[in-house]
This record gives sequence, C-alpha cells and structure tokens, in this order.
Amino acid sequence: MRGLRKLTWTEMKLFFREPMATFFTLGFPLMILFLFGSIWGNKPAKEFGGFGYVDMSVPGFTAVIIASTGLIALAVTMATYREKGILRRLRATPLRPHTVLGAQVMVFFALTVFGMILLIIAGLLVFRLRFAGNALSVFAGFSLSTLSFFSMGFILAGLMPTARTAQIVAMVLFYPMIFLCGAYIPFHILPKTMQQFAEVLPLTHVVTLLRGLWMGHGWGEHLKEVGVLAGLMIVCVIVSAKTFRWE
Repeated sequence: MRGLRKLTWTEMKLFFREPMATFFTLGFPLMILFLFGSIWGNKPAKEFGGFGYVDMSVPGFTAVIIASTGLIALAVTMATYREKGILRRLRATPLRPHTVLGAQVMVFFALTVFGMILLIIAGLLVFRLRFAGNALSVFAGFSLSTLSFFSMGFILAGLMPTARTAQIVAMVLFYPMIFLCGAYIPFHILPKTMQQFAEVLPLTHVVTLLRGLWMGHGWGEHLKEVGVLAGLMIVCVIVSAKTFRWE
C-alpha cells in the first residue's frame, strides 16, 4: 500500500509537469464551457427538458474529459513508459505489476474527477448551473464510464508499437467521437445518417448516461447505456490483459 501511495503521488507530480497534457485535460473543457456558455447562455429550453445549454453541457464536457484521459493521456503515457524502458525497470522492482498499473488508473481517475469538479464550480459561479439528479448516481455513472474508457486506453497502450503511434490512433478515435456524441453539437440537429453512426460510438452512451442521471433519470431508463459501457469494459479488460506488454 505504501508503494502504491508513493508511486501514485510521483505520477501525479509528473503529470502536472506536462503543461500540454494539463491544459487539454483540465483547461480546454473549461475554455469551451465559457465560450459556448457565453454564446448560448443557460436559459431553460423545451428541447433540453427545462434545463439550459450549460446544464446539459457540463455532463457532456465531462464525457469529453473521460475520453481525453482514457484514450489519449493514459494510452500515450503507458506507451511512452514501455518505449523508454520505464515499465521494464518498474517491473524489476519489488513493486507488483498491479501496483504499477493501479497507480496509473488512480492518477488519471483523480484527474478526471478534478476536471469534472472544475466544470461544476465554473457552471455554478458563472452560469447558475442546475442539477436535478442524485450525486451518488452521477458519480457511479461517471466511474463506470471512466473505467470503460481506461480499459480502451490500455488496449491502445499494449497494441501500439510507439507512443507517437498511440497518440495518432487515439486522436483518430477521439475527435470524431467528441463532435458526434452530442457533447458539443446537440444530437438532434445532426443528419439522420450521422445520428445512426453516432449511436455506435462509446462516447455517445457516456454522454447520454451522464446527462440522464444529471437530469434525475433513474438507472432503469438507461439500461442500454449501462449494458454497452459495462460490456465494453469487460471485453477491453480481457483483451488488454492479453495484449499489454511491459517491453
């Protein structure tokens, strides 16, 4: 436990020494929130079920943070560590493999939580953010979504030969998802063909689940999203266990 705590703290400090990663994980979603919030405001609207644009954007932008940390930050970090031989050296220490991997999960999970908290604080202070759900339910949905994307990140980290390749593949997956999942562009204004394509994207289910729980929906109304994300996590964990490489 002591080794896990020290390694987690070290990894956290290393992350904040990378200004680019810190900005895109924590700063960029805030910038987008202020930009679109200043344009559309946060007045209640019928198409949002009585909520405002910012009310619906906070869970949507949280989904983007989840995808950013899981698909890009975690995958690139692990691929970099393997490419530079850091994973091999860590594996040779008394630390157990699950401690090394667990530290990465804890660091990026904490950063994702912090990103969501920043969005909520900004929404409350600037746009009078509304919330009608249960905080524990939202956190449970957030945790399921985050772990699902982390498992995808571990697959990329294991399959990609270099960190640069992992970054390119991650971005190819990331950018279409964030623009089609409904986080930035309202889902109902997308062309029918685009909507059908977006339905198969994991991030679409994250946005739908988090927004529903944020608005006070019960879990029974989102069994499809829960099933997709839970199934994705199980499959990806099994695949990543087979494909992950230490060197």
